[in-house]
Amino acid sequence: MDQAPVSPFSIGNVRRFIAFRAFFNARFYYPVFTVLFLDFGLTLSQFALLNVVWAATIVCLEVPSGALADTVGRRNLLVFSGAIMVVEIALLCFVPTGRAGLLFAVFLLNRVLSGMAEAAASGADEALAYDSLLRSGDARDWGRVLEMQLRVQSMTFVAVMTIGAAVYDSVLMDNVARWVGIEAPITQETTLRFPLYLTLGMALLTLMTTLSMREEHTPRKGECSVSAQCSASIFHAFRLTLQAGRWILQTPFALLVILAGLLLDHIIRMLITLNSQYYRVIGFPEATFGLIGSAMAILEIFVPRLARRLAEKRSPPFNMHLMAIMTFAGLAGLTFAVPWWGIVPVVLLMSVMYGSHFFVSHYLNQVAESHQRATILSFKGLSFNLAYAMIGIMYSLLLAGLKGWALDTHVPVHEEELQDVVFVQSLSWFPWYFLVLLLALYLFAWRRTRHSQRSPFSHSFFA
Repeated sequence: MDQAPVSPFSIGNVRRFIAFRAFFNARFYYPVFTVLFLDFGLTLSQFALLNVVWAATIVCLEVPSGALADTVGRRNLLVFSGAIMVVEIALLCFVPTGRAGLLFAVFLLNRVLSGMAEAAASGADEALAYDSLLRSGDARDWGRVLEMQLRVQSMTFVAVMTIGAAVYDSVLMDNVARWVGIEAPITQETTLRFPLYLTLGMALLTLMTTLSMREEHTPRKGECSVSAQCSASIFHAFRLTLQAGRWILQTPFALLVILAGLLLDHIIRMLITLNSQYYRVIGFPEATFGLIGSAMAILEIFVPRLARRLAEKRSPPFNMHLMAIMTFAGLAGLTFAVPWWGIVPVVLLMSVMYGSHFFVSHYLNQVAESHQRATILSFKGLSFNLAYAMIGIMYSLLLAGLKGWALDTHVPVHEEELQDVVFVQSLSWFPWYFLVLLLALYLFAWRRTRHSQRSPFSHSFFA
């Protein structure tokens, strides 16, 4: 009798990969991220500087961490990531307030550690789960795994957004306390750390999950392995980084997948960081921002299933064209800033974001070899973060130029009104920026793939 097919969800590392992604990203302070930093006593400029440090840490460590995962073990990097997450959240849970110098130093350390945790986890978690699926199941089920992972993460995020905002609200918590019979008043100083305490619990669950994982990676002959305790692990890591970089440049399909994902990701991520300003412009009260964020997260429950069907039934060029059309429609829709109905383009762009993340992971894991899978996925993360940093710099310069234009051509207005005018004007630049880069990508794809027939994945984006 034929052996019954193994469900991918019966594989321990696959289940733990899904749990790891959910716990690692379940940060209850996300809905009050900026406000929490400011309520601790930091200034807005310090907050901006801390985010630059966070992004820079990820960029510097992204690829080396992926290469280390491919040499010293994916599980080891994930355990390290979980441990660092516990430390970085614990710092904020117990840092004393009132001492500005100490406070900034602790938050600076928190951002560095957070970036280290992100970089260590990036690529290693997917590589470990995919190799486990290759060894114990069917690699064709990776789409199902991604779909389930994104759905679980989305449902978790909905709960996190709702609960995190609720426990931070001192008035709501005070009413709840009185309802259950607690007479002691609940102030903002008390609720300030509630989202952090909950996130610390998620950090401990993250660490426990990584400790229960099992290493599946078997180095190629001559490579450094954990069991051999090779003293040249760092050297091998950087050698593997260079090898993976050359492989990406010499593999048109992998390179184009990364570039296409980068194009969509960095523009939409930039707009996501501005969503609260956009919601205010189109007439939504601030009290609804958390609910909108939860509603957007629900999309991640449904979009991956559709993306999996598209990946199975349609070609990569078709899916790229579809994502490009949806992105341009969403960017164009934002420029009108229609009251209330302006939320529709946001839904469209968020759907593209979730869909493109699925496609990039699906296609890269198909073509990447096991021995360098984590490194290649880290290259993807590195390029995405670099592009995001670059568009952030360009957008800040654009805002400065538009503000000068607005001051010269408009009747003097309040600062808040001026910010709204400049913001709406800035939105009109995004569709054209996207079109220019999209045409450049298509031209590059045509030149790189027109003579390539080496594999079914090397076809032109115009096929």
